[in-house]
Amino acid sequence: MNWNQIIFISLIATVLILAIANEAESAAVRTDKSDIKREDGENMKKRIFMQESEATAFLKRRGRRSTKSKDEVNAENRQRLAADERRREYYEEQRNEFENYVEEERDEQQERNREKTEQWREYHYDGLYPSYQYNRHHI
Repeated sequence: MNWNQIIFISLIATVLILAIANEAESAAVRTDKSDIKREDGENMKKRIFMQESEATAFLKRRGRRSTKSKDEVNAENRQRLAADERRREYYEEQRNEFENYVEEERDEQQERNREKTEQWREYHYDGLYPSYQYNRHHI
């Protein structure tokens, strides 16, 4: 086939598809304007546009660079203080748990040392009090 024939056939197919698609009614947008009533248009305007009082209230809200109201500052401070309190309680609890752990470890170590010392004394006891090693008389 010649390039001219291929281009011609593709153009005819494109025109045919566009003609059929133009006749079909789209699911998203209607092309026939006669179905839309005047009342629907008014309802649409009411749904799209807001009342003037609502618009002014919306526009009076604080912008990014304007100062915060006292209520906003107070609310942020309350949130910050609550977060600080939670953080303080958490770290205090962690510190208490660690202190308890360290205290138990020290007690266990002292108990082991005491037992070892007692065993050493029992093993090396020679019947004299205090033991003979520490009560030698040099002649």
